[in-house]
Amino acid sequence: MSHKLNSAIAVVGIDIGKNSFHVVGQDKRGEIVLRQKWSRGQVEARLANLSPCLIGMEACVGAHHLSRKLQALGHDARLMPAKYVQPYNKGQKNDFRDAEAIAEAVQRPTMRFVATKTTNQLDLQALHRVRERLVGQRTAIINQIRAFLLERGIASIRFVPSCWSAASRCARGYASYVPSCLASLLNAPTSFRRACCRSSRD
Repeated sequence: MSHKLNSAIAVVGIDIGKNSFHVVGQDKRGEIVLRQKWSRGQVEARLANLSPCLIGMEACVGAHHLSRKLQALGHDARLMPAKYVQPYNKGQKNDFRDAEAIAEAVQRPTMRFVATKTTNQLDLQALHRVRERLVGQRTAIINQIRAFLLERGIASIRFVPSCWSAASRCARGYASYVPSCLASLLNAPTSFRRACCRSSRD
């Protein structure tokens, strides 16, 4: 890109991909002066040579990392929910039209933006998401074992820790632990079953 082209770009829309990014740049009048496809490694280097401008991206995977990088270069990087960008897409959908829609949407004064998250915030969010998935898997296994017990006429029973440990091993691929877990409950006296501790869901 020439120096004249760099100074003419006022707004950039980036359609983020896995290995290639589609970039559309507009001048102050809204005319498209840049339409290129960059690899992931080229994005930061090329935008470093660009005069500070407004850069829009959809808030998707990798957007927060790139947003922090671009803000460090002096650009005004903003993230938007994809559902708010979609109305600005004109014609048949493709990557360049998506980037153009992003460039137009980021200029709207009423647009709702997503705050760029720090690395600590992303780490905390990742922990919550992993925990949520583990809780969901645990609940699914508990319900499945409860269904097995109901098929044998056993209802209203809470799982003991040893049973849950066996179910956890089952979730990791050791299906042979489930029959032994069920057998221990089936052979247990009624008083023991009633005395079982509450489910680990609590």
